Amino acid sequence: MQRYFVNSPTEDEQFHIVGDDYHHLVRVMRMKQGNQIICVSTHGESALCEIAEITAEKVVANVVKWNEDSSELPVRITIASGLPKGDKLDWIIQKGTELGARRFVPFKAARSIVKWDEKKSSKKIERWGKIAKEAAEQSHRNFIPTIDFINTLNDLVAYGVTYDYKLIAYEEEAKQGESSLLYEVFQKMRANESLLIIFGPEGGLTEKEVSFLQENGFVSCSLGPRILRTETAPLYLLSAASYHFELMR
Repeated sequence: MQRYFVNSPTEDEQFHIVGDDYHHLVRVMRMKQGNQIICVSTHGESALCEIAEITAEKVVANVVKWNEDSSELPVRITIASGLPKGDKLDWIIQKGTELGARRFVPFKAARSIVKWDEKKSSKKIERWGKIAKEAAEQSHRNFIPTIDFINTLNDLVAYGVTYDYKLIAYEEEAKQGESSLLYEVFQKMRANESLLIIFGPEGGLTEKEVSFLQENGFVSCSLGPRILRTETAPLYLLSAASYHFELMR
């Protein structure tokens, strides 16, 4: 069933769908009065709805039943990725959204080859937001992950102040055989607690970057014995979190 992220409902429990979603619903899906869809409010509440009216500008959908179940991870995970080459960040955002990430934070790392163009930044963030929205609809999420670009490592440290747990995915830990820290963090985490985990770009983070992060409360961990690509590592982390917090519970 089609799923749309819309504004909060009116007092008489109606959702008004406009803009691109209106176009998709009417022109692409060719929905008619009486068809049913899922609407998700800005507060992450989803409801089975029935289309009551289609005008030239909006679709009006009445709430039939509010859904009590949620497909969200019980913990809030933010993926911070050093800017990678090509469309790898598109992939991380799309698949990471499907796997339950709550936020994505692209940042400039020392080994990032890609140069951030401030003039084009708003368009890039808008495109990443669209990718996250479509992936959230496809995977029946209750929230669209937010995307916050960060310029410097200092800003990233300040960004992480409010998080309950802060990790660095560091390949040197894998080479040294470290294997328990991520498990220990997952064991400690409780529902609704937050985790910020940093991944380097191609070539990884520099020793200087890792040392600076460690001095500011981040802990480095391994993601297993194999060295993962920059676009693979976040998906491994989210898959491990889903197994631990959802399948094992």
